[in-house]
Amino acid sequence: MGNFLTLKEIDQTAEEVRSRISRKPRVGMILGSGLGPLADRVKNPEYIPYGELSHWPVSSVVGHEGRLVVGELEGQDVLVMQGRTHYYEGHEMDRVTLPVRVMQRLGIEYFFVTNAAGGVNPEFEPGDLMLITDHLNFVGMAGPNPLRGPNLDEIGPRFPDMSQAYDLELMAIARQVAKENDFHLNEGVYVGLAGPSFETPADLRFLRAIGVDAVGMSTVHEVIVARHGSMRVLGVSGISNKANLDGSTITTHEEVLEAGRVIVPKMVSLMRGVLKNIS
Repeated sequence: MGNFLTLKEIDQTAEEVRSRISRKPRVGMILGSGLGPLADRVKNPEYIPYGELSHWPVSSVVGHEGRLVVGELEGQDVLVMQGRTHYYEGHEMDRVTLPVRVMQRLGIEYFFVTNAAGGVNPEFEPGDLMLITDHLNFVGMAGPNPLRGPNLDEIGPRFPDMSQAYDLELMAIARQVAKENDFHLNEGVYVGLAGPSFETPADLRFLRAIGVDAVGMSTVHEVIVARHGSMRVLGVSGISNKANLDGSTITTHEEVLEAGRVIVPKMVSLMRGVLKNIS
């Protein structure tokens, strides 16, 4: 049996966060590569660097600020993760998903998760947004599912249902917000891979053949943990690059961050619009 995080350790971290904030956030958000500027819109912010919290994994990736921002956005009390840690950085799955567990212990109901993703669907262009309607859990299907180990019965069941991982009502609100703000919102299936190497053209052709629209190295395990604790999930990918199905182009992390500058204004409009419309 591995050395899994215990509920006592999760609660210790949650209490450290609770003691440093003056609000009781209702919405938790994770901002992906290059999408951190959304946190700058939070009013009356309180900041907690990840490195100051027990057990909390600290990201080593450029484009991930590495702090919690707690405050108000569109009349909602929010807890925003400005940057995330990834499985490929060497952390175990339960530690990578600790932030979601902490959100649950703080009583957060809604979980908005964003990422920068490669567009596998040939119709997607860099700078587009994709509403995640479903996902493929490649890493967890074959091995380290984030729920592996002793079940945290106080949070959720041993075998949680994933048939509606992404909340239907939140998706409907997101579609309406995109329409009102006059930008196109793609929809599709996101696949989570382990990384950190980008995919080969053969990888991408395979993923496209099985129905994948966008590919990334995060999100899926976070959503599984969120649903285990009955959080309502909205997932949105910022399409940062066109997938290289024929080997004719090279993908770089710099390209991902650059696309973020185009994606951010749309992502800000979408997230703020959804926040405004949740009861």
